[in-house]
Amino acid sequence: MIERFQFLSLVCLVVSTVGVHSQKDPNVWANRSAIVHLFEWKFEDIAEECERFLAPKGYAGLQVSPVQENVIVNSPNRPWWERYQPISLKIVSRSGNETAFRSMVSRCNAVGIRVYVDVILNHMTGNHEKAVGVGGSSADTFNFDYPAVPFERNDFNQPTCGIDNYADPVNVRNCELVGLHDLNQTEADVREKFITFLNLLVNCGVAGFRVDAAKHMWPKDLQYIYSQVDNLQTSQGFDPGSRPFIYQEVIDLGGEGIHISDYTGFGRATEFKYSSEIGNAFLGNNPIKYLSNFGEAWGFVGSGDALVFVDNHDNQRGGANILTYKQAKLYKMAVAFMLAYPYGYPRVMSSFYFNDFDQGPPQDANGNILSPIINSDDTCDNGWVCEHRWRQIYNMVGFRNVVAGTGMNDWWDNWDKQIAFCRGDKGFIAFNDQYNVDFKESLQTCLPNGTYCDIISGSKSEKGCTGKSVTVDENGKAYIEILHDEYDGVLAIHVQSKL
Repeated sequence: MIERFQFLSLVCLVVSTVGVHSQKDPNVWANRSAIVHLFEWKFEDIAEECERFLAPKGYAGLQVSPVQENVIVNSPNRPWWERYQPISLKIVSRSGNETAFRSMVSRCNAVGIRVYVDVILNHMTGNHEKAVGVGGSSADTFNFDYPAVPFERNDFNQPTCGIDNYADPVNVRNCELVGLHDLNQTEADVREKFITFLNLLVNCGVAGFRVDAAKHMWPKDLQYIYSQVDNLQTSQGFDPGSRPFIYQEVIDLGGEGIHISDYTGFGRATEFKYSSEIGNAFLGNNPIKYLSNFGEAWGFVGSGDALVFVDNHDNQRGGANILTYKQAKLYKMAVAFMLAYPYGYPRVMSSFYFNDFDQGPPQDANGNILSPIINSDDTCDNGWVCEHRWRQIYNMVGFRNVVAGTGMNDWWDNWDKQIAFCRGDKGFIAFNDQYNVDFKESLQTCLPNGTYCDIISGSKSEKGCTGKSVTVDENGKAYIEILHDEYDGVLAIHVQSKL
């Protein structure tokens, strides 16, 4: 009897371990390995982008803004953050309704682009004199009454308090974040409603979730909720038994009572130290020569536990040492490093232009989101930045796909702000972050001899290279030149860019 009990316990442990590991798997098609955050895009535009651009360029998936019905924040220009004040669990937003969402997910899955939804499980709205949602739902926010869910006062942490001590996990997890009404995920009714909502999204065909404000919820509550979510839909092309990919927003820059490692036992987490340190490096504050062991040696979580990014929709609006599209040359260098270096799972940011913290997406006089206009050179217009369409970024997504399965080797640096390294025998990349100093070196590229097209300054075409070319000799060496005043500070080649 004891042996049988021990055997069953072992089986349960193995099943649990497999389930946890699979929740860190993005469930992507083979040879694709980067996702993009299409911040505030409409569902119809996302579907078209999957088919016309993301799939052909080798992207693996995309993150969408919250789909939960949110409160309308009346202002001259509705802010981006209204999406983070849910009023119900209905799928309706400025991006579209449930029908449009289902259509988008199906179309993206059909071309191998997986969809991850930004979900809000921590809170509802703040207080609003007249709380009405984009789908017409209403709430009495001052009395914690959300009939469209429904949630009532007993579903929220009581007594009400504000977060004022980040050294105290209880204060951070049980009190209100910037006045947003804090739900009690320990309550069975709250758990069940969120499990039902997440299962609705799985039924729509999504591949996983980005969990907003995860550090403000107790790990044991989240672990339970995740465990009750259905496996992914085989009808949408997922393997039987596939679990939703879970990556949780945990801002841990050190010095607080809550740590990112509290959440990596049952999903990945967003490694904000990566974003801060990569910006610090390419800004010149900490020479990029030190990036040779970027990752765990810097105090980051394990590579298999990390979701990494150069910037996101929050910290691009004021984080310390954060690079954004507004510093284009340095930004492209940092993104290229992220996509070339083998640590974490990368997410590319795709923004709209903004001049102040609150500014929402491009919209008409009625607050309706405007569609991106696609220019002849594949860039965007109509108020959209679309970093994911910059050649220097999408070609590096291709680079990452080509070198998949290799490690980093043959690191070179000039003891300062010029570096280069290989990815196995499949790719080579070099960076010049040195102010007013040219990069002129003969280096080991680890590639077979021949002529290669630099994928940063141009691309490989039927007629040759549209940008620079690099000649590799029989020993794998090549002369690499990146002048300090060039448009880009990166040069990259790989086996598929060979003429």
